[in-house]
Order: sequence, then C-alpha cells, then structure tokens
Amino acid sequence: MKTPTTFWAEVILPAIRAKVAKILSSEGFSQMKIAKELGVTQAMVSKYLSKYNPPEILNQIMEEIDTLAVLVAEMIKNDTKKEEIIKTIERSFLKFLSDEKFCRAYEMYSGISGKVCKDIITSSERKEVIDELTKALEILLKDEKFARLIPEIRSNFAYSISNPRDLNDVAAVPGRITVIKDKPYAMPPEFGASKHTAKLLIKISRYNPKIRSVINIRFGKDVEEAVKKAGLRVIYLPRNLKSIEEVENEIAKIFGMGEPDIVIDPGRHGVEPCVYVFGENPWDVIRKLRVVEKYL
Repeated sequence: MKTPTTFWAEVILPAIRAKVAKILSSEGFSQMKIAKELGVTQAMVSKYLSKYNPPEILNQIMEEIDTLAVLVAEMIKNDTKKEEIIKTIERSFLKFLSDEKFCRAYEMYSGISGKVCKDIITSSERKEVIDELTKALEILLKDEKFARLIPEIRSNFAYSISNPRDLNDVAAVPGRITVIKDKPYAMPPEFGASKHTAKLLIKISRYNPKIRSVINIRFGKDVEEAVKKAGLRVIYLPRNLKSIEEVENEIAKIFGMGEPDIVIDPGRHGVEPCVYVFGENPWDVIRKLRVVEKYL
C-alpha cells in the first residue's frame, strides 16, 4: 500500500539526498564522505551525482525540497549532530503533510485522495495539543500561588488545534481546576471538555488564529494591581454585557482590533468577575501568569 510515508521514503528522500550530494560535492566533499553523511553507498552517491533526475510529480514541490536540502547540507558542513539533522528532516515531513502541493503530488503517486495527508497531520496535531497542555497543567498544579488565583466558578485551561471549528477541536480540563486541601487539582485534559473556553478560542481564531490558549483566574484589587505592575496589555469588558455569549463575542472582537495579553470581565449582577489570560500556547499563558504572580 502506497502511504504518505512510503511516498516520502521512496520519492521525496531520494530527491533530497541527491540535492544534498550535489551541494556537498560542489563544496569539495568526496563521494566516500558524502556516502557516510547520507547513510548510503558510494555507488548510490555516484548515481545521485551523474544519473538522478527527480520524477515529474515532484515539479510542484521542488522549491520546498531544494530549501530543505540546502538546510541539511549546511548542517552537515557545520558538523551538526546527526540526531539534530534527523529531527529536522522528520519535522519537515510533518510540514510537507500539511502542504496542499505535497498532498497533490502524493495523490498522483498513489492514486489515493490527498485528503489523507491532512487527516494524518490533524491527528498528529491533536496529540501534540494534549501532550503540551498536559505538561503545562502539571507545572501549573505544582505552583503554590496558583491555588489563590482560582475563582469561585473554578478555572479552566484550554488549548486548541489550529483553526478550531467546534468544541471537539479544543482540549481543556474536565470539571475545571479546583482546590483540594489548599492545593490545585485537575483531571487530565481532554478534547471537548469545556464549552465556554472552547467557544472563546473558536471565536477568537476567526480574528487572530495565533491565539490558541487561555486560562481564567479570579478578579480582585490585588490581581488588578499585579496585572498593572506586570506591564501586560489589558482590556476591560463593558459592564452592560448580559450573557456568556455576549462576553465571548466581545472578547473575540477585541482580538480583531489588537492582541491583549489579558481581558478582564468586571462582572455584573449574579456573575462573578473574571480575568482571562491568553497566549499562543499553554507555555505562553503560564509565562504571563507567572509575571502576574510575581507582583501578588
């Protein structure tokens, strides 16, 4: 079966190796040295240098292939560790999977719909979102100061995939983050575990797709003063908002006009005030939270 990884291994990698071999050869590397660096035989290097021509199905992505080959060649010339070179190439595979031109080339190669490439990268991204949010949450739960920042309605910590479309595209904490024996406690993150923070990130993504993570903390004079001293960009919501949906829509519009670090909802009758800390990822959110904690 001709999978995208088969296409990468049988078609893309040889094209990359051939380009790298030509670059290194022009820099004075012997065929023996090139073979050792690429992990192939000297005979294969000779073929790359004299007989190899990339197949026509690669024409539309040759620029991307050449760019990666130049990078790999530079890493080899600079004696970069092989482990780092391998990681660079593997990360590039994931980037290629998200490229429509790669998907079309794969479709020509395999006769299978290129849509499968996007499905694979989406699955990979969802795993990355859960992994990163889980790691960040573990750090947060060890933060002694954080327990004092959890509001009556409790906190949630959310992180979305790129361009989220529904609640199942946003990972968050089931049941929210609570306090047990003066320490923060939370269940492991899951997709679809939050309604409010998920809707927030979905709506914000329409204005600013870079903002993919948020946590809510309590509001108070001490927090307000700490936020001011922290020098973070802060926006206050108007008090005349009547529903959670109006709050979400207003915050999303704010990101259409700028990129605040924090949005403060001063609350209204029957609704607890709330502070939202936003970031590009969970680590960005924690960084900003730590700056606020510094002044508490």
